[in-house]
Formats: sequence, C-alpha cells, structure tokens
Amino acid sequence: MVELLIGKKGSGKTKALIEKVNAASSVASGDVVFICKDLSSIYDIKSKVRMCETHDFGFASYRDMLFFINGIISSNYDITNIFIDGIFKIIGTDSLDGAEEFFDALQSLSSKYNVSFVVSVSIDADAAPEYIKALA
Repeated sequence: MVELLIGKKGSGKTKALIEKVNAASSVASGDVVFICKDLSSIYDIKSKVRMCETHDFGFASYRDMLFFINGIISSNYDITNIFIDGIFKIIGTDSLDGAEEFFDALQSLSSKYNVSFVVSVSIDADAAPEYIKALA
C-alpha cells in the first residue's frame, strides 16, 4: 500500500505523519522506518522507530531516493512500514518529473516485500495530478 498525505506547505502533514508513525510502531508486526531531511522530529517519534536522516546524502532525484529505499529494505526484511516526510525537501525539488514512476515503484516494492508506505507531499490538493490524488 502507498498512501500520500498531500497539502500545501504548513498544512499539518508532518504532524499527521508523526501520528501515523507512532500508531504504526505500536501495532506493527515488524520494523517501522521514518525517513526525513533532518532530525527535527526526533523527540516526537517513538524510540522504537528507526529514523533515517537524508541531509548528508545529497539526493537529486526520485531515482536516488528509490535506490536508498531499496537499500533499506534489502538490509532488513523485517520492515513493515516506511514513512517519508517531505519527499520534495529530501530530493531538493518540487518538480513532478519522475514522481509518477517513483510512486509506481513504491507500489511494486509494497507488493513484493509487504511494506506499507506513507509519503508526505507538499502540493495543493486541487492542483495535484490524478495519480497523486488517487493515492491520497
């Protein structure tokens, strides 16, 4: 399953994502991962959750992010949930070039490895393309 939390910047997506992360960590049968640009939310996330800060990795595309996620999954087959806070912040652009393929690849990973993904995307819901609205 891939779920997107969409809304304009400052609309409360990170807070909602953190609530989902903490809820998942309480009931998940496996490991929960939280991927973020920086560790500003570290005190809001339960200590059981594996936090991955991406600031120093220099992602420049959705493809870079996909490789990173593949690496996380390949190193731990017990992961059941991956949460990504601010995909645009992480890859350094709000361009949607490659976004549809990225979300399709997440769907494939979800099916293949039984991992649920929740991704926050700073985009106006009214202006979002249909493939993003379908996942929201």
